[in-house]
Amino acid sequence: MLVLAAMTVVFSLAQAAGYNAEKLLKTLTQRWGPQTAQRFQDWQKVVEETRQAPGMEQKLQKVNEFWNKRIQFMDDPEAWGLPDYWATPMESLGHEKGDCEDFAIAKYFTLLASNLEVAQLRLIYVKAKIGGPSSSIVQAHMVLGFFKTPDAEPLILDNLLNDIHPASRRTDLVPVFSFNSQGISAGTAAGAATTGTNRLSRWEDLLTRAKAEGFE
Repeated sequence: MLVLAAMTVVFSLAQAAGYNAEKLLKTLTQRWGPQTAQRFQDWQKVVEETRQAPGMEQKLQKVNEFWNKRIQFMDDPEAWGLPDYWATPMESLGHEKGDCEDFAIAKYFTLLASNLEVAQLRLIYVKAKIGGPSSSIVQAHMVLGFFKTPDAEPLILDNLLNDIHPASRRTDLVPVFSFNSQGISAGTAAGAATTGTNRLSRWEDLLTRAKAEGFE
């Protein structure tokens, strides 16, 4: 009875924070098996610890490290059998395989569940210089940026690094555009022109599927 009561409280708190924990758990276990219930509990623990962490960098670090350790990097054709697939957070938690977009998306939704504001988070499509800033080898990549204020320099959460650095220290990354649930921006600077998410069909589809999972 005590366990049931505790889970009811957790589900109620989750609902208030913008996600339906009971629905997420059902979505996860029905598709990926009952053994994934423990993974969901691990994720909820991180969400709660992130909410309670005293400093913002500690919050970001918890989420960055959780997903960097949880997902095995794998390109979409091998992971999903598709040339380009953006996984929902529960798909990433169930499959435990994915590419850079999947890491960034999972961190985005986890931080929202931990009570961060949508306006503080943007997924950033970048050109990454493989091997360092002086490298001539460039690859498409995605990271998550945290903005303390709209015009602040973002802190970068990256599946390539467990450490979180301000954008000015990530000279190996060249931003192209950024987006969140509110829209798409041409760049990351404050005041950049913003358009609706319907111009990025994969993101629109991802938001629809995440809502069906239980994210509000």
